[in-house]
Amino acid sequence: MIGPKIKELKVTPIAITDPPLLNSVGIHAPYALRTVIELITDDNIHGISEIPGNIEIDRLLDQSRAVILGSDPFQLNKLKADLFERFGKDEQDTRGDNPWDNRKLVHVFSALEVACLDIQGKICNRPVVDLLGGRCRDQVAFAAYLFYKPKGAGGVFGYDVDPNATGWDAARQASAESSEEIVIQAKSMCHKFGFKSIKLKGGVFHPEVEVDTMFQLSDAFGSKVPLRFDPNGVWTVETSIKYGKQMEDILEYLEDPTRGQAGMAAVRKALKIPLATNMCTTSFEDIPSGIALSSEDIILSDHHFWGGLRESINLGKICSTFGKGLSMHSNSHLGISLVAMVHMAAAIPNLTYDLDTHYPWQSEEIIVGGRVKFEDGKVAVPREPGLGISLDYQALERLNQNYKLCGLTTRDDTTEMKKFHPDWSFKPIRW
Repeated sequence: MIGPKIKELKVTPIAITDPPLLNSVGIHAPYALRTVIELITDDNIHGISEIPGNIEIDRLLDQSRAVILGSDPFQLNKLKADLFERFGKDEQDTRGDNPWDNRKLVHVFSALEVACLDIQGKICNRPVVDLLGGRCRDQVAFAAYLFYKPKGAGGVFGYDVDPNATGWDAARQASAESSEEIVIQAKSMCHKFGFKSIKLKGGVFHPEVEVDTMFQLSDAFGSKVPLRFDPNGVWTVETSIKYGKQMEDILEYLEDPTRGQAGMAAVRKALKIPLATNMCTTSFEDIPSGIALSSEDIILSDHHFWGGLRESINLGKICSTFGKGLSMHSNSHLGISLVAMVHMAAAIPNLTYDLDTHYPWQSEEIIVGGRVKFEDGKVAVPREPGLGISLDYQALERLNQNYKLCGLTTRDDTTEMKKFHPDWSFKPIRW
């Protein structure tokens, strides 16, 4: 029996408006970059996916056409083997001090896998979650993801503000540089989306300021709302222990307070709260040493960085075997990535924590029907074939024009920060 063949690959870089969110590396630019991939079979079945935008990854996707075109979307193992045979192992296969994952080939395959699974689901008339083993839950819960930020909402003219905005839209563009403002941000986001847990991205201000913010959040929401805190790896081991001890009674988990598995292990040994990571254990090659050192209690997966949805399912099995918790990392994304996360999360039995998402910070969408709906902090698992979504080509074209006009080709929060603070520099360890 001759199966379907991929006859066409479309790669569309887009730029989505992004607020000026602060982090240890700098500040988000007015646009976040994503790349949308569309595979089309010889019988005209379309599969789509979305990955973080980067001109080098886009070029590698274009270079991969010789491998992709003519391949069978059901033969993912062969597609992966052919890609790695042609391009070799990622030249940068460890994260090190990099602020985010810069591997290219793993991004490429994750994009192709999601699009192929979308095609498979449409051919089999089954949702992607069924191709991953079937659903363990009908809805997937997410957490409110808070950021310190100056006033502004992002856009082509800088950090534009709509004076008529209300509710979450007003909070999204308001200043949040103090503990009190972060509490307002949290209340607005939770009211709008129904989130039942909260995470704050730190590593921006002195630890005393950020710890005070966590205590104010605890006072405002009480013990029934789990709190997570992420210093983004820029604390020393000593700083992590000092301030981690202060937060032991209010945190659900502490994420990446310091860098490296050895540093995380030292902090974990000294604290009574679980440690989570998406920085020190970021690939299957990292897992043996992470287990040997006990560097983290919880791994934050991300199908864009772990090699796709199926590999993330495998990660869940490893976490279950070794008694580790599991949740998911996020970056600025639209609905295709969000829905892929939902299918994957629905298929993992031991998903022990609400997922991260930047989605409330974005305002645009490229899928038919518009923005994905959250109810009570959760997204329903689609029951339609494949991912259960389709591209809005007019919206895709608008955001592709944004990409062409904005001048950005890769994420660079440090350069953006230098526009406001010329002496700013990224420091892997700041406090």
